[in-house]
Amino acid sequence: MRNAIIPEKLKELRKANGYTQDYVASYLGIVRQTYSHYETGKRTPNYDTIYKLAGLYNISVDDLIQLTVISEELEEYSYFIQAPKNEELSDYLDYLNNPRNSKKFHLLNRFEKELLYYFEKLTEEDRMEIIEFTKIKANKKR
Repeated sequence: MRNAIIPEKLKELRKANGYTQDYVASYLGIVRQTYSHYETGKRTPNYDTIYKLAGLYNISVDDLIQLTVISEELEEYSYFIQAPKNEELSDYLDYLNNPRNSKKFHLLNRFEKELLYYFEKLTEEDRMEIIEFTKIKANKKR
């Protein structure tokens, strides 16, 4: 994890959930100024704090870390799937944390989770087009 990405993702998650810095700091058992430093990049949360933050946002530590590193990967590799932006983040996290979806996600990686998230938003006709396109692309790779 690079320190430049953590602050912006912590701020996105906090705002998407409607929390104040005071609330998050209280949840973590730290003062607001310390938490503010996490969002400005002056300090980096330790692993215990990351674990608590994942609990607060009801996501796995793995998902929290993946949300913070995906922007780094995009800089290095243009073919990576982009994580949802601010306006979609709350909806996307709700989708990932929905108990009805937990069995679907048990063995999926983050790319498969995101693909499933967007696929379920499509019409039946669009889904069929995507499946046909995927078959064509898969057969080209062989």
